[in-house]
Amino acid sequence: MIRTSLTRWFDLHAPVLGAPMAGVAGGELARAVSLGGGLGMIGVGQATTPQWIAEQARVPDEAEVSFGIGLMAWVLADRPELLAAAIAASPVLVSVSFGDPEPFVGPLHDAGIAVAAQVNTLADVERATAAGVDVLVAQGTEAGGHTGRRATLPLLQEVLAATDRPVVAAGGVATGAGMAGVLVAGAAGVWVGTPLLSCPEAMNTPAARERVRAARGEDTVLTRAFDIAQGVPWPERWAGRALTNEFTRAWAGREDALRGDTAAQEQVRAARRSGDVEHAPLYAGEAVGLVTAEESATDVVRRLSADAEAVLRRVPRLLSAGD
Repeated sequence: MIRTSLTRWFDLHAPVLGAPMAGVAGGELARAVSLGGGLGMIGVGQATTPQWIAEQARVPDEAEVSFGIGLMAWVLADRPELLAAAIAASPVLVSVSFGDPEPFVGPLHDAGIAVAAQVNTLADVERATAAGVDVLVAQGTEAGGHTGRRATLPLLQEVLAATDRPVVAAGGVATGAGMAGVLVAGAAGVWVGTPLLSCPEAMNTPAARERVRAARGEDTVLTRAFDIAQGVPWPERWAGRALTNEFTRAWAGREDALRGDTAAQEQVRAARRSGDVEHAPLYAGEAVGLVTAEESATDVVRRLSADAEAVLRRVPRLLSAGD
């Protein structure tokens, strides 16, 4: 079994956190990740209701497994009821990312809940550390969904050098070998989302899962086109990494023109309602080419952990006995 500061803190069998992907990671996915030995996270979006949080949290809670909840700082500024609902659900961890976590750390700590934050720059690290965040998630641009523009490995190394708090690597990890690599680099665990996009416990559609399995690693694009088309007020510094489709081929790089095109905007909204994967956003990271089968998130986590352990056991062979 792999033991790190993360597994000891949250009593995990695997140093794996399921990314709190809004619209994908609900209670079923969180439960399955936690049953695999990791820590499943429930993703809260801009339009999420407090009632939905309570309903989804009951799923892992009734299975008697720990879970976490992911919140977005820029949303909480206008919707404090989401923070209250997250606290009432009694998760062991709440992530507050994409904005300043400082206003929310105190209430979470007062409730006995650990706090994580995704960081994309060293300035983010300094802000999160000053706010009292417990776990830093070094999220590289390889990650699916909204992310920064630094690559995972260089960012991870800089974050590790800047803090003595547990650091989790996010972005580009989809195999045990990848997981072992960031653990050797010093990460306390991995934060995975793309490897869970093909799991039956996810809240996405069968068509979306099929599209994920068919995608190659080069079939992603970092763009704000979907946010602009849907009128979602994501802060400009975080674009979204999604699978390329007809809409991104038409609009990625032409986001300014998209602002005035009401027909294109309605096309995305209609595609989301109908499940049209060629015009709706399907957020996924650069590791998507490694996701080729539909399997339970429980099995995904167990396989990642077992394969990483096997790789780590081979590491001493790289050292010569006489050195």
